[in-house]
Amino acid sequence: MTLTLDKKKPVPIIGKATGNATARYVVKRLAQSVLTIFLTLTTVFVLIRMAPGDPAYALAGPLASTEDLAAIRADMGLDKSVFQQYLIYLWDLLHLQFGTSYSFQAPALDVVFDRLPYTITLAVSAILLTAILSIPLGVWMAKHADTRRELGANAVTVAGQSMPEFWSGLMLVTLFAVLIPVLPAAGFTTWWSLILPTVTISILQIALISRMVRREMVNAFASPYITVARSRGVSERELTWRYAMRNSAIPVVTALGTRFAGMLNGVVVVEVVFAWPGVGSLVVRALETRDYPLIQATVLVTAVLAVLVQLLVDLCYPLLDPRVRLGKGVSK
Repeated sequence: MTLTLDKKKPVPIIGKATGNATARYVVKRLAQSVLTIFLTLTTVFVLIRMAPGDPAYALAGPLASTEDLAAIRADMGLDKSVFQQYLIYLWDLLHLQFGTSYSFQAPALDVVFDRLPYTITLAVSAILLTAILSIPLGVWMAKHADTRRELGANAVTVAGQSMPEFWSGLMLVTLFAVLIPVLPAAGFTTWWSLILPTVTISILQIALISRMVRREMVNAFASPYITVARSRGVSERELTWRYAMRNSAIPVVTALGTRFAGMLNGVVVVEVVFAWPGVGSLVVRALETRDYPLIQATVLVTAVLAVLVQLLVDLCYPLLDPRVRLGKGVSK
């Protein structure tokens, strides 16, 4: 039997169709992201105005008179109703105006951008350390599942998962900056200052990610295709990293991406403990002074970064597993 090609019927171009599907998916996700950011900004706008405290009083101090407070509120636009303030806020957003920070007396967005590189540096170093240590640890735990050695590793990860970040940070400072003064205790003076906050963040993340990798790899090792590949003489190294890990990559990458997006929002506790000049410590100061424009600008920037990270993670799925079609899950 021979196959003939009907020249009158156009042959579908798979690559073009896939590209169009990807473009539609990206546009759809961007539209969803814009809605998510809008709802987040609206929620934050309402909540910070419902919280107790007066920005005018925080700015003027306890010695300010009633007339002074009224004048400051009028200058800030806080003498209007919340709904009027919200309409003004939306109008300013449409014109890319993000307000002036009360405490810094500078454009709020510029203040956030000045602190953002420190948070990004800390987040990137923490997620790299987490990936480098948690993935091999999780694979090792899966290969030694239900043994005494794996039980000991499980105990260590449970302990790491149970320690609050402020406690582990203080313990690291006490050990490596006070008792054995080999690392800076706070601030960002040299690149050595990055070590203690990075390790503090990574302790919890390594514990969480390694246990997840262990669970996914145990399920992969029990799959029939691993048994078939092993019977064909495939080496254990190739079974682990080419077969099992490849099929476990999507949940691992998703977890790492989610954790990284959370770190970009500012690791508040760690930044405060180590006096790290990032977004997290900036948010604490903005909340203390009721600096509405600064809080709103911080939420806007971190929400956009988190959405972009999640979008990039989704776009990586087809590269990790060719069966995945964006917007359709796994193609069988």
